[in-house]
Amino acid sequence: MTVPAGVRTLPAEDPSATPRTRLVLVRHGEATCNVTGVVGGPRGCTGLSEHGRAQTAALRRRLAGSGELAGAAALYSRVLPRAVETAAAIAGTVGGGGLAVEQDCALCELHPGRADGLTWAQFTARFPEPDWGRHPATVLAPGGESWSGFVTRAADALVTLVRRHPGELVVAVCHAGVVEAAMLRCFGLDAGRRLRLPTVHSSLTELEVAPDGAEADGWRLRRYNDAAHLAG
Repeated sequence: MTVPAGVRTLPAEDPSATPRTRLVLVRHGEATCNVTGVVGGPRGCTGLSEHGRAQTAALRRRLAGSGELAGAAALYSRVLPRAVETAAAIAGTVGGGGLAVEQDCALCELHPGRADGLTWAQFTARFPEPDWGRHPATVLAPGGESWSGFVTRAADALVTLVRRHPGELVVAVCHAGVVEAAMLRCFGLDAGRRLRLPTVHSSLTELEVAPDGAEADGWRLRRYNDAAHLAG
């Protein structure tokens, strides 16, 4: 087959190379702090709302019927109640139901520092809201993280999972910010960028990552924001 001039082709896969890790990121169900407008760090997060529990139940039914995550080698969760509760809800449908949920704080959403537990109105009254569009290295509040610092930390945490599980299917229950960090790394974008992705609660985002995982060309997006279970 003749390739037209100006068309760039991808190199053929090396059949002897270690298979890529399939990394499935599950956003937690809707949380009470999402509804009440509270900054949901360790103090502010009180778990899922009733609607969030319905979302995770729908995801559990989907996964039980499809078996799409039955081959997972590991199930990770961040440490906040909304993620832990979501992971517990789907654990029976992941990896044959026999996997322990491994909690990893590196998968946490942006650490809010002294803003934790405040309403957003209280936050804006006490602290200057950072302009992350211009200054992504500014921390959210004293003791907290900046946007660029969070993205680097979260993306590096995903690379660690890939290196720990070469060629395997790994499921991580996490947050919208972690999904965005993965997308930034996948497309080789600067950690200071903000995509403001509309990642749906309880949705699935799946990537394939090469064993090293350090470079953007080692990442492939398979699906984003898959929430078919919420459509009934």
